[in-house]
Amino acid sequence: MTKKKTPTVVTSAELESKPPGTTSDAQVASERIHTGKIIKLDKDRIRYPDGTEAEVDIVRHPGASAVVPFVSDPEGEDPQVLLLRQYRYAAGGYLYEIPAGRLDPGESPAECAARELKEETGCTAKKIEPLITMVTTPGFTDERIHLFLATDLTHGQAAREADEFADVIVMRLSEALELIQQGEIPDGKTALGLLYAAGFKTG
Repeated sequence: MTKKKTPTVVTSAELESKPPGTTSDAQVASERIHTGKIIKLDKDRIRYPDGTEAEVDIVRHPGASAVVPFVSDPEGEDPQVLLLRQYRYAAGGYLYEIPAGRLDPGESPAECAARELKEETGCTAKKIEPLITMVTTPGFTDERIHLFLATDLTHGQAAREADEFADVIVMRLSEALELIQQGEIPDGKTALGLLYAAGFKTG
């Protein structure tokens, strides 16, 4: 009996190395259905691992960066972080979020993280380091978000876009983790960023 080969899983490093819009080897054909302000919608014909083919709708996204900003030393006792309390129409109200935004053309993920931190909180960071690259909803979109950690902040003036309604909240990391546990931070990038930082980057 032939032993079944174990599939290779996609890693964060692989996601980081592939530019947005990279075509999969499984794609047989693709048709652009809609082009919007942020996303594009394609109808793809794909080939599954067993050789069968099917049509799937795929949302194409340019990618984004998000950053966990530490107000105090992450290695200190119960450090403080900055969060946004931001209005999201699709969620039906306000959410706690870490600063984030989509990549501009030609912009690196680290540059995007620094820009979004400045625009949304007014802060600049002496150090921004990568955490992990995540996929958001791989069942129907190629969107990926590059997560970063920001430290040694200098406060300044925010420059949010006209459609951004948010307050900057200073919160102890332990409080943020409690909110995740209680279901009060349902935003995926925010929960993962805070949990990753708490598990691997703090004292």
